[in-house]
Amino acid sequence: MSAKIRLLLSDIDGTLVPPDKVPTERTIRAVNEVRDAGIIFAITSSRPPRGLRMLIRPLDLSTPIAGFNGGMIIDPDEHVLEERTIHDDIVATTIGFLDEHEVTPWIYRGQEWYVRDPKDPYVQHEAEVCEFEPLSVANFESVSDGVAKIVGVSSDRDALKRAQLDMYTRFGGSVSATNSQSYYLDITNPLANKGMVVDYLSSKFGVPVGEIATIGDAQNDVAMFERSGLSIAMGNAEDDVKGSANEVTTSNEDEGFARAVEQFILSQ
Repeated sequence: MSAKIRLLLSDIDGTLVPPDKVPTERTIRAVNEVRDAGIIFAITSSRPPRGLRMLIRPLDLSTPIAGFNGGMIIDPDEHVLEERTIHDDIVATTIGFLDEHEVTPWIYRGQEWYVRDPKDPYVQHEAEVCEFEPLSVANFESVSDGVAKIVGVSSDRDALKRAQLDMYTRFGGSVSATNSQSYYLDITNPLANKGMVVDYLSSKFGVPVGEIATIGDAQNDVAMFERSGLSIAMGNAEDDVKGSANEVTTSNEDEGFARAVEQFILSQ
């Protein structure tokens, strides 16, 4: 890396926060030190924007917040700045693919989250993380337009991979389908990916992509690694994600974010 870093973009789950989902004091201090050094700080996540509001105050966020892997970008007052939705005519087919592979579908539309079974353990886990409850529907027909994200949920990683391949075979570049967790397959508009978030922030703040650093832990973070000048993978990331990054830090259980800031950002 030869360019001075002027903007840091961080993933949330598995990266900025430990398993309890609460930023540590060292993490908050690292974010403040980044800004004190004149470096812009921003976040992106597969979470819905509504599921990120609990981070706005502790991190003192003033920059755009990119949820749904970039499918919806809001300001800290939760006004929508940009939204990229899945084409309406492929939503039903996508849900059908997931059902055929015995992968549970969820729908995110606007700021709402729709599920068929609110008692599903994965639903309860996600509700705790995002701090809001889904709306229960018998089917998704009435909420199949203007969909920001479809999530396929399964503990069977092979089933998720088959569903992902089916979608790319059927739709090609009309969708983006990546794993945000080993049990989640995130399906979005093809322009709703974290690489696009890098480009958005680059344009908004006039910072060349070569002067942007990114840090993350999952497959859906690779797109922003590929666009940024400096990419850092968490120690808890899988090997292929680590192999896509310039640097590797420790895990999110061992202050990996703060260590990365100290070692790779503030030391420049």
